[in-house]
Amino acid sequence: MKNSMIRNGTAILLAICIAACSTGGVSAPSAGDKSDRLKIAEAMFQERCKKSGEFIYRTAENVEGIFLLKIRPSKSNFDEQFAMTDPYGHDSSGESYLKTFFSEFYRTPQIPIVNWVRPVGFRFVEAIDPKDGQRYRYTGRIDEPWRYDASYSKSYRRFVLDRESTAGKPPHYGITYDDISTREDREYWIAGSRLRVVDLQTDEVMAERIGYMMDRGQGNTSGGRSPWLLATSHACPSFPRSPGGHPVYSDQTRNFVVKVLTPLAEKSDANTNN
Repeated sequence: MKNSMIRNGTAILLAICIAACSTGGVSAPSAGDKSDRLKIAEAMFQERCKKSGEFIYRTAENVEGIFLLKIRPSKSNFDEQFAMTDPYGHDSSGESYLKTFFSEFYRTPQIPIVNWVRPVGFRFVEAIDPKDGQRYRYTGRIDEPWRYDASYSKSYRRFVLDRESTAGKPPHYGITYDDISTREDREYWIAGSRLRVVDLQTDEVMAERIGYMMDRGQGNTSGGRSPWLLATSHACPSFPRSPGGHPVYSDQTRNFVVKVLTPLAEKSDANTNN
């Protein structure tokens, strides 16, 4: 029995050695392999960029509210290669995503208005809560907690959302997004995104933005590197840049939507800023 176990173990080791020798063993990709891979990825990325851009087919004015057909996932995807979470289009999550569609959100001291944000928004937003499947209408307001809690400073103000369930007719216009990456795209760390504004009464696509980005490090995570975060510097359409030169992908959904749907409150907001 003991001799049989030794013979079996020897046979397994021999098979492993033969396999290793026939394949050249396990080794890291050479510099040449990495260079070739990046060339292929760049070529694929440039080809996809030919289809990218903002395409506005029809606009609407005096829009009071919108229906967010999808809410951005609560977890940001910085390094998951094959998670189809639309990393190009991801700007904020959950309730924070809803807040970006209200102008008051940008008028609190915690959220300074910067040159890539248009401080206009809608009067309400509707969305389905995935926890209960119920559609809710959200409205926003500026809260001054010092009025009911003495621990807060009188100068502190914050934006909060109120919501109530609704079973009435949904808003006329809806916003949705999709991750349009293919398996081949993701193999080369390319992420594709499609953002759409839809007329829910006619199912007409009023506008869409198609975007791609690519990680030039091809998934390298050494030193805490975040592939999808760094891919925002290699995107089409490209993201606006902060004064420090960094790509700014926050508020991108809302900034595109208000190019298509002019909020009812825009005129009064514009007067406030003058």
